[in-house]
Amino acid sequence: MKIWFVAAEVAPFIKTGGLADVIGALPKALLHNGHDVRVLLPKYRDIPATYKDQMEYLGSVEVPVGWRKQYCGVEFLKWDGVPVYFIDNEYYFGREGVYGHWDDGERFAFLNRAALEVLPLIDFSPDIIHCHDWHTAMIPLLLREHYRHEAFYNRTRTVFTIHNLLYQGIFPAEVLGDLLGLPYSYFTPEGVEYHGNVSFMKAGLVFADHVTTVSPTYAEEIKTEYYGYGLDPLLRSLGQRLTGIVNGVDTQLYDPETDQEIASRYRADLQAKRANKPLLQKELGLPEAPDVPLISMVTRLVEPKGLDLVTRVLDEWLHFDEVQFVLLGTGDYAYEDWFRQAAERHPDKLAVEIRFSDALSRRIYAGSDIFLMPSHFEPCGISQLLALRYGTIPVVRETGGLNDTVRAYNEFIGEGNGFTFHNFNAHDMLFTLRRALDFYKKPEHWEKIVNNAWNGDYSWNTSARQYADIYRQLST
Repeated sequence: MKIWFVAAEVAPFIKTGGLADVIGALPKALLHNGHDVRVLLPKYRDIPATYKDQMEYLGSVEVPVGWRKQYCGVEFLKWDGVPVYFIDNEYYFGREGVYGHWDDGERFAFLNRAALEVLPLIDFSPDIIHCHDWHTAMIPLLLREHYRHEAFYNRTRTVFTIHNLLYQGIFPAEVLGDLLGLPYSYFTPEGVEYHGNVSFMKAGLVFADHVTTVSPTYAEEIKTEYYGYGLDPLLRSLGQRLTGIVNGVDTQLYDPETDQEIASRYRADLQAKRANKPLLQKELGLPEAPDVPLISMVTRLVEPKGLDLVTRVLDEWLHFDEVQFVLLGTGDYAYEDWFRQAAERHPDKLAVEIRFSDALSRRIYAGSDIFLMPSHFEPCGISQLLALRYGTIPVVRETGGLNDTVRAYNEFIGEGNGFTFHNFNAHDMLFTLRRALDFYKKPEHWEKIVNNAWNGDYSWNTSARQYADIYRQLST
């Protein structure tokens, strides 16, 4: 099958979160299963020159943005066997950062329309256009309104994936005509209207042929008022047209046996893994204490990640327990400042790195013992999968994909790959952490938990087959 992936970010070219990891890995898995998969994203200024220097210019088209015609260059490179196309427009994408600009509605309206306009130029008529999050969610509606009558497009079907329902792409009603060239007949509660504005996300939900999200639990959670952000009645109405498929990770890219960023590479060898710990402690300025449990977080410092639970009990925990804690990430200034100050209060137990570093994150996955992920909500989560891949045991809240990928350890039957708690409560989290630490002190149990983690399949293989099944059903 011919599949056209369209997304706002794709690893390794540009990344702000887990969306990029998915688009960097899932097409490769589908390609290995025999599908013709191609990927499209904007050519941002921040894409490293090492990739830009490899791009081949294919030509250009004019893209309608409402009443305007905008230049759209098309550049190409093949990465890990996957053809990747970049749309070039300096006005929209020749600036710092991916999101958060005053004209994001126009920038991504351009991306949605360009994703359809460039297909004849590259002579690719896809069976499926797979759209991801609000940035590409208008494609199914644009296909229906502007292109369905053309033979080149009339057999193409659409899949829309919700990676995070919180971010919906809400813009004034004027974008419908001024930027997208769509009639206002779509500005209804049954269409794209959302509390007096236009919701890109809602367009994807209403007009895509099939909707997926990134874990079975999250697919059920977003049907509730608490997680649905006003879209839960619509999501409930989708019925069988909504499917939850858990994410995987790129097991070639994240492999402790070959990872060049870690000092002691290993394969299901707890002793070799533990050789990374004192080196990480030294790098972070913590006392080199191989027997002291090291707990880690690699996260965006934002409220949905459950940081309020951590700030509520961290001082208490570090005062009473013999542990070390490391945090890597950036985000809201209030959290950044709180953790900086906490590191000053606990210099021998807490290391805080307010930055993004893929290399350091890998050394943290390899060198720490326990990985904390107490999310308020988590559509799927990739960090817990990477931790499991590196033999670092997750402590997570039972929400979204965390609930689908981390199974609480049962000491009586020896099953489970981590520790979980249900309530969004700081002391429930602390109790669960202390339970994990109790088992850390019991080698016969800890080795079993770590082996359970290593024996899990965190690849994209199963998930890719599930997506392919959906594609085939839509195309028959």
